[in-house]
Amino acid sequence: MGTMKAIRIHDFGGPEVLRVDEIEQPEPNVGEVLIEVHAASINPVDYKIRSGAFPAFERSQLPVTLGRDVSGVVVRCGKDVEELHSGDAVFALLEAVRGAYAEYVAAPAAICAAKPHSLDHVTAASVPLAGLTAWQGLFEHGQLQAGQHVLIHGGAGGVGHFAIQFAKAKGARVATTVAGASDRDFVRSLGADDIIDYKEEAFEERVRDVDLVLDLIGGETQKRSWAVLKGGGCLVSTLGQPPDREAHKHRARGVGFLAQPNASQLREIARLIDDSRVRPIVRACFSLEEARTAQQRVEQEHGMGKVVLRVVPARL
Repeated sequence: MGTMKAIRIHDFGGPEVLRVDEIEQPEPNVGEVLIEVHAASINPVDYKIRSGAFPAFERSQLPVTLGRDVSGVVVRCGKDVEELHSGDAVFALLEAVRGAYAEYVAAPAAICAAKPHSLDHVTAASVPLAGLTAWQGLFEHGQLQAGQHVLIHGGAGGVGHFAIQFAKAKGARVATTVAGASDRDFVRSLGADDIIDYKEEAFEERVRDVDLVLDLIGGETQKRSWAVLKGGGCLVSTLGQPPDREAHKHRARGVGFLAQPNASQLREIARLIDDSRVRPIVRACFSLEEARTAQQRVEQEHGMGKVVLRVVPARL
């Protein structure tokens, strides 16, 4: 067993707590594969964990390697792994206890899916968490059907740009809120039907009787969203459980959720990507050693698409 580079935190705080450590390469346990990491994307949950704002780890559990999204190549399989083999290109949403900001990571084979063949690893790494959040929010929790009308808040972001494309692929009508002209052009290119610049106009004056609101913003935006739902509609949020009293008052459902690893759903997403019906957008790419800068970019700028770390692993 050799060593590898990993970006870990030894304490909670700002970007300065991200450290490049030399640690032992993991070994795959029963049912796991060892993945040579080629890329890992940056998600808001990463800097929330780093700052101590997201209760994934206690201080006593540190140091930990960050990163939920991975795209890479299987280099070794543990016992009882039959569906994957050495040399397979895979992508996955890792459990919180695993970290993709590293040259290698061991992961359950059951959460890994074949990388979309039309994507390089950098683009593939941008998909799992954002893509599964959009997929599960729309279809698993929101039960969106063809012909229905959905309002997606924050359509130009990492989750939002997938949600627009998934909803259109399903045959839904899509309204979305954005900030500014460049975001407007971007979401129009993804297929959005109704585009509201929230800095210029109130979405509730433009949108009525929607079946589903996918809330990626929270706060006042969520509170104002109940009014645009039709009776029996649903508000799904990634920012906590919406208040039951509001749901009851508006004769609607409210669902709060966090995305879960799901290889079957990743395979469905990969098919849409390889069929050119969905295109992931990467707005910036950094090296593994530039993780601090990459996290700052995501934390400070709410731009279009995803930010990704490219990893060039030391060979086993």
